[in-house]
Amino acid sequence: MGLTLVEKIATRYAVGLKPGESALQGSIVTIRPKHVMTHDNTGAVIPKFKSIFPEGVEPRVADPHQPVFAIDHDIQNTTPENLGKYAKIKKHADDHGVDFYPAGTGISHQVMVEQGYAVPGSMIVGSDSHSNLYGAVGALGTPVVRTDAACIWATGQTWWQVPKVARCVLKGMLRPGVVGKDVIIALCGLFNKDEVLNHAIEFVGDGAASLSMDQRMSIANMTTEWGGLAGVFGFDQTLKDYLYARADYFADSPLPGSRRDGSLGGYTRAEVDAWWDDRLEADGDAAYAVELELDLDTVIPHVCGPNEVKTMASLPAIEKKKIAVQKAYLLSCVNARQEDLSEAAAIVKGKKIAEGVSFYVAAASAEVQRQAEANGDWQAMVDAGAIVLPSGCGPCIGLGQGTTEPGEVAISATNRNFKGRMGSADSLVYLGSPAVVAASALAGYICAPTDYDDTEPAKRITVHAPKSQAAGAVTIIDGFPGKVAGRALYMPKDNLNTDGIYAGKWTYKDDMTHEQMKDVAFENYDPAFNEIYTDGDIVVGGRNFGTGSSREQAATCLKYKGVPCVIAASYSETYRRNAFNNGFLCIECPGVVDHLAKTLTDRDRPTLVGPGIEVDFKASVVRVGEQAFAFPPLSMTAQELVVAGGAEAIARSRLGS
Repeated sequence: MGLTLVEKIATRYAVGLKPGESALQGSIVTIRPKHVMTHDNTGAVIPKFKSIFPEGVEPRVADPHQPVFAIDHDIQNTTPENLGKYAKIKKHADDHGVDFYPAGTGISHQVMVEQGYAVPGSMIVGSDSHSNLYGAVGALGTPVVRTDAACIWATGQTWWQVPKVARCVLKGMLRPGVVGKDVIIALCGLFNKDEVLNHAIEFVGDGAASLSMDQRMSIANMTTEWGGLAGVFGFDQTLKDYLYARADYFADSPLPGSRRDGSLGGYTRAEVDAWWDDRLEADGDAAYAVELELDLDTVIPHVCGPNEVKTMASLPAIEKKKIAVQKAYLLSCVNARQEDLSEAAAIVKGKKIAEGVSFYVAAASAEVQRQAEANGDWQAMVDAGAIVLPSGCGPCIGLGQGTTEPGEVAISATNRNFKGRMGSADSLVYLGSPAVVAASALAGYICAPTDYDDTEPAKRITVHAPKSQAAGAVTIIDGFPGKVAGRALYMPKDNLNTDGIYAGKWTYKDDMTHEQMKDVAFENYDPAFNEIYTDGDIVVGGRNFGTGSSREQAATCLKYKGVPCVIAASYSETYRRNAFNNGFLCIECPGVVDHLAKTLTDRDRPTLVGPGIEVDFKASVVRVGEQAFAFPPLSMTAQELVVAGGAEAIARSRLGS
């Protein structure tokens, strides 16, 4: 049986494989990625990194070529505390010889591609959930968590489970006015039953080949919201031409990334040729967990929301409702590149933003903004009334100027519209393409600049049955609990996101104590959670629990609260990784979730008090009264992480030995 592209890249970056052995779907491997990116959260990774080293050993980055620091999230915050944090990150970079990009350079993911760190056939990880974007340039880009980042700094490597791989065939070509954002919104809405949850998605077909690089970046970026761990395009002529253009830029530019300043970014045409000659491709007989197909000819603009990524509506349908908006956003790592700005500028040029609407614009990077200024796109939007923000995340993560207020409705070209993420939890946010955002800002209600017939995109799906595994008694290692028991607190919601568990406004407050963190758990989802919770309660969620950002606090705040474990029908793999990396238990058991959904019928509250339950790890069952529901056995790796207290402790013991 052949290998997928994802398996081939994972094999290239796996450490310790036997000769002829490959990193296959489902296998847990040790990886040594080409780069690891951190942004503002570098400030929180630094103490983790230092804590790994035994007493008396000077902390040292194992490979200074691996880390890249790019500041982008809270850059509008000019308080002494935040500027001091940025200064500490810069000093850490200088002390260890790590490449550093200060606030204003651009959004970290754009920087990683723009400055030449993400390249075809490489494995690039980032301590941010939108690291999937690197797949647009043929890399295996995937998120890790802060603990992983610290371990990679210290040892050069971390553990990784190769995900299931999905093959997504894009056929045909997009019609005028339809862009990459429309494609990924369509995919999120059409395949919204966890078809690709925790999968890596390979995009193939003549439709994929027809997409521009900016469109590929939008699609790869939002495979995160679709539920994927990666979204990878192949190395084709379009990508090769893009890389040649960037190589020419690096050769001529005195800016960071040109190698004239000694930085590690950038590349040459000769290197591009070498990558092309050695490019990786999926084998013709590669095995995929699921195969999807979307006809691009049939895609029309859609929006998703409010406050849900996987709830989709066509533009013709939603235009009839004339949903008034007070905020419009063209920014973020999914939609703020040159094509996006040009499209919006062409729509608003010579016109004025509607009265009562605030239209916020921020380029993905300073370089993109310079390009937009040079060709007149930037001035066209400013003349129309756009409010300019610096190149960074800003309102997308609910930070700085322009966040939503209670009662407001927004249309946004960002990648997430979770409740409370972009400001008030009492606001409504819809997601759309740059064209939809620009047209809506002019009209004052959600609309598109072009009329389309209301048709549903043509799709197809084939799911391949997984291989069954024989059940049996699980070996429990010393120090791991054989059983835990407690009262069930059932949260009857699928896709409960990290903003609901731990609000974005707390994420970059690095001085939050454990007591403070546990007191804000679930405040966006259920403000009454603290009144309901008693020590030892077991949280039971729905499907895709913990979707969203890679913030580890969404797991650690529950650990500090004393929750013995979370049970869910399925998880965002990034959330589960955060949990185990911090020694916190997550159990996947759809049977008990379905049982509580049937028996707890009072759905007036977001958190329902359920019966007492017992988790038996040796038998791999959850018992509710006389009923028992099986869950996948916990691996030795998972048990070791819990017993040790997390990945940092394991890395510390390795360094000590």
